[in-house]
Amino acid sequence: MTTPSPLGGRNRMLFPTMPRGEVVATYETYVDAQQAVDLLARADFPVDKVSIVGSDLKSVERVTGKLTWGRVALAGAASGAWLGIFFGLLLLIFSPTVSYAFVIAAVLIGAGFGMLFGIVSYAINRRRRDYTSVMQVIATSYSVLVDSELGNRARNLLGGVPDVQAAPGTWAPPAHPSDPPPAPAAPPADDQHPTPPTA
Repeated sequence: MTTPSPLGGRNRMLFPTMPRGEVVATYETYVDAQQAVDLLARADFPVDKVSIVGSDLKSVERVTGKLTWGRVALAGAASGAWLGIFFGLLLLIFSPTVSYAFVIAAVLIGAGFGMLFGIVSYAINRRRRDYTSVMQVIATSYSVLVDSELGNRARNLLGGVPDVQAAPGTWAPPAHPSDPPPAPAAPPADDQHPTPPTA
């Protein structure tokens, strides 16, 4: 299905599809996967070919506290006050004859109505929900996908191997405190002048 654009062209509707490519790394948290993509970006990797895919999605509700009459009244008053500030400043902008006392009155009226609404809703829903919480949708693992032709390059970068396609000196592999020290260079073998056997 297409929709006409204002310039006379036709825009194609984009439907969400799973990205195709090769998994180069898998992480337990989204932050780790994001840092991996940042590392690729710093190494001049074409990040428009990269996707982060979360697997095994779960809905998590984190309980943040218990509801009380005081917390409900305070939260309702705060939200109502913000709404009163918005309408008061809106009238003050479009009607310069309105004084600042009207804005203060709007804030107080909004806080009062917000407090009343919060207390009434808490009284109705108190037995069903007596706590505050935050809902989140998280994944068990996050995979970094790249195009198949760029898979080896991405693995080398994420594994700490310098990118051979980048200009020399533009990127260095990340150092980690747990990495072992580099091995000492072996002395060159002198094969041109062998030592004579001793009698």
